[in-house]
Amino acid sequence: MGEQTQTQTQTQTQTQAQLHHDATATATASAAVASQPLTTAAGLGNAPPQNPSPSAKLPFRPRKIRKVSPDASDGKSTQNGAAGSHRTATKNKIVPHRAPPPTRIVARSLSCEGEIDIALRHLRNSDPQLARLISLHQPPSFDAFHTPFLALTKSILYQQLAYKAGTSIYTRFVALCGGEAGVLPETVLALTPHQLRQIGVSGRKASYLHDLARKYQSGILSDSSIVEMDDKSLFTMLTMVNGIGSWSVHMFMIFSLHRPDVLPVGDLGVRKGVQFLNGLEELPRPSQMEQLCEKWRPYRSVASWYLWRFVEAKGAPSSATAVAAVASLQQQHQEEQHQQQQQQQPQLIDPINSILNLGACAWGQ
Repeated sequence: MGEQTQTQTQTQTQTQAQLHHDATATATASAAVASQPLTTAAGLGNAPPQNPSPSAKLPFRPRKIRKVSPDASDGKSTQNGAAGSHRTATKNKIVPHRAPPPTRIVARSLSCEGEIDIALRHLRNSDPQLARLISLHQPPSFDAFHTPFLALTKSILYQQLAYKAGTSIYTRFVALCGGEAGVLPETVLALTPHQLRQIGVSGRKASYLHDLARKYQSGILSDSSIVEMDDKSLFTMLTMVNGIGSWSVHMFMIFSLHRPDVLPVGDLGVRKGVQFLNGLEELPRPSQMEQLCEKWRPYRSVASWYLWRFVEAKGAPSSATAVAAVASLQQQHQEEQHQQQQQQQPQLIDPINSILNLGACAWGQ
């Protein structure tokens, strides 16, 4: 009996010692984990406790510490001296930082409501000299409209003629077609050169009218395509028509289509206006015109209108007046050269000082 009691006592003592040992080991492991420092070296997490007890359990899951790059955190940027662009380091990648592009003005047709006011405000801000000129004249209006085919036909009929003579021929031509609504490609093609000569249209102009009508009839040109074409394409297509040259196209684009950014570099009045405005000793060449008038974009048509007014106010002849004065002298020479030009070139390009009274009519607005 005494031996049994002694054995139970020893077993209880051993059990208590084992429990005390386990509790001591668990406390030691927890203290080791709590006292373990976090490692911030790249690629390393928290180190596990040294020699943990098999029965010990970690109280939390160690977190991984992400390295923060000092280049990305300091927010500093470097400048590329060659390109002049700023670059910022983000996640080890060099991202260019560029200034936003300047706002680009998209001009509408000059016949749109309020567009002339926008154009004048832009021109005043971009050119102080032109601003003073704008203040001396009433704003232009671009309200008149004819269908492209009618307008181009009219421009051909007025070539090389004074305004009164051109108006007389145009009136008879319209009557022959049955009114302006009847001036259509098929109607013009039905008119013989003899019929046209009877109302004062020369044989050469009759061929121009028929060439324009044929290009419409074949689908090369149409009123809708002309309205929708950009300026460059339109210039290319219209100068393919016999009798329609660069100056004619520029006048058509400004006064018939009301395009806002047309610079007639070959127009005498506009060239003189640029000369007077900039105090030049000689008329500027077309390449100089582009440079000097660049600041007026995208409203160079409106600026050109004011240059015509400027030249007229100074008493210098406008393009229409100057060319009409020498038209009779040029006509004989042109008639002699006409056959040779037709053989060498499929279309006739107007000389710089050729006359198109469509522009003269518009200037009188």
